[in-house]
Amino acid sequence: MRTLAADAVPTRLALADAPSALVGARGAVDRAGRPLLLLKPGEPLRSALNAACDAAVTVNLAVTRRIGDEERPRALLRIQGWAAPVPAPERREAAVLIAERHPDEDLFLALEYPGEPAFPLLARVDVATVMYVAGRDHGTLDAEDYLAAEPDPIAGAAERMLAHVNESHRESLAHAMTHALRRPAPPAEVWLWELDRFGATVQVGPDQIRFPWPEPATCPRALEHALQTLLTP
Repeated sequence: MRTLAADAVPTRLALADAPSALVGARGAVDRAGRPLLLLKPGEPLRSALNAACDAAVTVNLAVTRRIGDEERPRALLRIQGWAAPVPAPERREAAVLIAERHPDEDLFLALEYPGEPAFPLLARVDVATVMYVAGRDHGTLDAEDYLAAEPDPIAGAAERMLAHVNESHRESLAHAMTHALRRPAPPAEVWLWELDRFGATVQVGPDQIRFPWPEPATCPRALEHALQTLLTP
């Protein structure tokens, strides 16, 4: 889940004492897997943090995949924990991470007027539990297991390879799927959906089919070799 969380963005949040009152969220996820939020004056969590040093919250995170001109959900994560202002030494890094996902001029105000009730605030959520849905996989992780994990070190290379295949080699992928499935797989219906050190998931029409590698790829070159093997049956 940490690999997916690294690509996630906050979409909705709610205070624990009003779980059905979801509001829009803007922010990112830090390198430890914790949600970062840009809170604006008048918003429920911003007001709660004016009155207390922290607040119990639920934050929904979304991970998407662009297929053609359409953004499709890859995973949904729901993080429960405690929101508090980002500590002073970490505010600038938090603002940079949020700006990469959600550019907003209020980030400058949050840095210039930290903690001032009339101005935006940078907050961070310390994780208690993580509920997730990723394809057919779903479950709950406690904070210890979630935070102890590390994002896949070759995830960045995998995403670049995936994008390259979907942009330039869909006909080869469709040919490979036609051979593997023993039925026509038109290029317009075939996309590489996930790529990681353990295998590849291919979208063929409405179906997602997993192709595990004989052994995990330990580096980008090994992953590229495994992918080439899939594309050249």
